[in-house]
Amino acid sequence: MDKLTPNPANSVPLTPLTFLERAAVAYADSRSILDDQTSFTWSQTYRRCLQLASSLTSIGLGRGQVISVLSPNTPSMYELQFAVPMCGAVLNNLNLRLDPHTLSVLLRHSESKLVFVHSQSLSLILSALSKFHQTTPRPSLVLITDDADAVAVAHAIDTYEGLLSKGDPNFNWLRPNSEWDPITLNYTSGTTSSPKGVVHSHRATFIMALDSLMDWCVPKQPVYLWTLPMFHSNGWGFVWGIAAVGGTNVCTSKINAPIIYRSIESYKVTHLCAAPVVLNMLLTRTEPVKNPVHVLTGGSPPPAPVLARAEELGFVVSHGYGMTETLGVVVSCSWKREWDRLPAMERARLRARQGVRTAAVAEMDVVDPASGVSVKRDGATSGEVVVRGPCVMMGYLKDSEGTRRCIRENGWLYTGDVGVLHGDGYLEIKDRSKDVIISGGENVSSVEVEAVVYAHPAVSHAAVVGRPDEFWGETPCAFVELKEGLERRPTEEEVVGFCRERLAHFMVPKTVVFKEALPKTPTGKILKHVLRKEARGMGSLAIRSRM
Repeated sequence: MDKLTPNPANSVPLTPLTFLERAAVAYADSRSILDDQTSFTWSQTYRRCLQLASSLTSIGLGRGQVISVLSPNTPSMYELQFAVPMCGAVLNNLNLRLDPHTLSVLLRHSESKLVFVHSQSLSLILSALSKFHQTTPRPSLVLITDDADAVAVAHAIDTYEGLLSKGDPNFNWLRPNSEWDPITLNYTSGTTSSPKGVVHSHRATFIMALDSLMDWCVPKQPVYLWTLPMFHSNGWGFVWGIAAVGGTNVCTSKINAPIIYRSIESYKVTHLCAAPVVLNMLLTRTEPVKNPVHVLTGGSPPPAPVLARAEELGFVVSHGYGMTETLGVVVSCSWKREWDRLPAMERARLRARQGVRTAAVAEMDVVDPASGVSVKRDGATSGEVVVRGPCVMMGYLKDSEGTRRCIRENGWLYTGDVGVLHGDGYLEIKDRSKDVIISGGENVSSVEVEAVVYAHPAVSHAAVVGRPDEFWGETPCAFVELKEGLERRPTEEEVVGFCRERLAHFMVPKTVVFKEALPKTPTGKILKHVLRKEARGMGSLAIRSRM
């Protein structure tokens, strides 16, 4: 065959912004966004995003500049996922629970030009900006509120609706010059280290948004409840994906069990993403939901008892694995029909495995981190999880050395996660490389120990880290958050005894610390680096036992 060259018709850059443009036609009068006070159709959402993009352009913002957002899951937050890149700018979603110092560092690092801030976070952003050096340019503020007094206090340039109203609803939005242009800047959660700025392209977000829809088998026009913060990896790509299938985005600025169940019943929710903390919230109810609700969970591997209980309540749980550097879910537990015939706990055990790469991910493997050689597929030999394909970030902003450390030869992303491959090719995460506990020369998977602690009927949340030990080097230390309303609280000895019946002796926690609440990120990840610091501060267990 003669060699053909690309023509203009097939070289249009890929971008997820076209999902909204199409939804405005295909699902024009269908509900796009709603909450207790707001309801829009897809044609209205598209027009509003065009107006906002037009206004941003008119005040001098555009290609390559960073615009930040600090907001809970509101209709405005959803619109900004489209409107900001439609003016050519790079979207930077900020974590609501950051302290002022960290927030200040990120705003300076990103060189953000404008911050859309929800009124409930006004004091936080003002405190962050006060930490800027006098000679450092500060970003302007747009306040997501109707309170004129708050706008004056913040010296904001406008309100969200005020800025939007000034825009052109027929604005010709700026398509990327190249599909490799950056669309989003997300900072890592900082659970193991200082936050890093992860940059993803229009191409990656387009491909991975569609990949996530296909892998989760999301049908046309689902009703999606936003329990997952949109600032977390752009809602795992579903901020754009739901537009592609013309779904309804149900927004809630606060998340708790009553709100979730009320939303499910009121809006007939069909899908939601749930971090581990939200999945645990769902288990507080005894009555099953009326209609099945599909739940995609990620983060720490959910213990089999948690998955079994969720199934009893009518939730169809899918388990995925990903990270900020991969934009969303890149490995999922692809379910096999024959597994439906297995007992409930065996089904839950299989669901707890991370699974196989999604269709758009080129390759996934578990390798020896030193040699790069693949480990045996025996479910026992551990190594570092690596992936490559369109999911992999462009790199860390202003951190070429950090980028080189994790993206190595032939484009492989070294995730820092320790896992094994089973004989059927399914991945099972065993730990973060920094979370493996080495006790007496034995590697202890904190995830395996946590799964057993979670199985205790009184435990709501658990995290296991290493505690210094003069003899063993370190030993497992379990931090436990108990369920509310217990008639009797278990003792440390009882939890240790429970684990001893189910674990090898060297894996049993030697210390159990009960806490009112474990430190967590907004997405439900337990902050193990905080707990490791606390465990180190407790000193050596062996030394204490002789005092």
